[in-house]
Amino acid sequence: MPALDRFQVDSKVAIVTGASAGIGKAAALGLAEAGAHIVALGNTRSPEDVCGEISARGRQCLGLRGDLTNSGFLQDVMAQTLGRWGRVDILVNSAGITFRAPAAEFPEAEWEKVIDVNLTALFRMCQAVGRHMITQKSGKIINIASIVSFIGGINTPAYAASKGAVVQLTKSLANEWAGFGVNVNAIAPGYSITEMTRPLYDDPVRSKDIVSRIPAQRWGAPEDLIGAVVFLASPASDFVNGHTLVVDGGFLAR
Repeated sequence: MPALDRFQVDSKVAIVTGASAGIGKAAALGLAEAGAHIVALGNTRSPEDVCGEISARGRQCLGLRGDLTNSGFLQDVMAQTLGRWGRVDILVNSAGITFRAPAAEFPEAEWEKVIDVNLTALFRMCQAVGRHMITQKSGKIINIASIVSFIGGINTPAYAASKGAVVQLTKSLANEWAGFGVNVNAIAPGYSITEMTRPLYDDPVRSKDIVSRIPAQRWGAPEDLIGAVVFLASPASDFVNGHTLVVDGGFLAR
């Protein structure tokens, strides 16, 4: 196979959570440009806009809105995806939330909410899609972790705990599923400008401090993740298992 052809995902079917904005939207559009049909999942906002952009790129898109912590919604996603295409080739788990408060005062309800969305719902999605991929003997699962998987962060204990767990879960699933032709990997973005990080980006003191630690001397953008997503979704990464690819402008190397 020619080298560049190994990065194509023509006619593959990809489920992308959190696809209505930020990194999830960039991942969905990037995979569509590489040839995939997309199941775009959103919760706080409708995925209709991203579906329109995907259709304009000549690919099919099924947009579904619902709460990933609701098992009924997950079952509907799988039923509609398999009913339309009969398979799932790629899963990108990008949906996530955070809550900022000092650890000593962190509300237990917010802790549970963050863990439920960022970790438990992600595992359930991996489990549901993974069962199908094991049966079809192929598939690519990409979990969006964070550089906070490796550093402590400040005032985000639940987010840090959830993202650290995502890295370990990725390794665990890779150990079990690699032999079935299912690749499970993760991407750890650095500080990227999204709705979630906007409070930090807009804080002149914190933003300056963050940029001072990034060798690339800038915040990242969701589009900076597209190359990593396409690589891990494509045949080019067929022998990559259980890896977390850091895309952070060099932050962790500092």
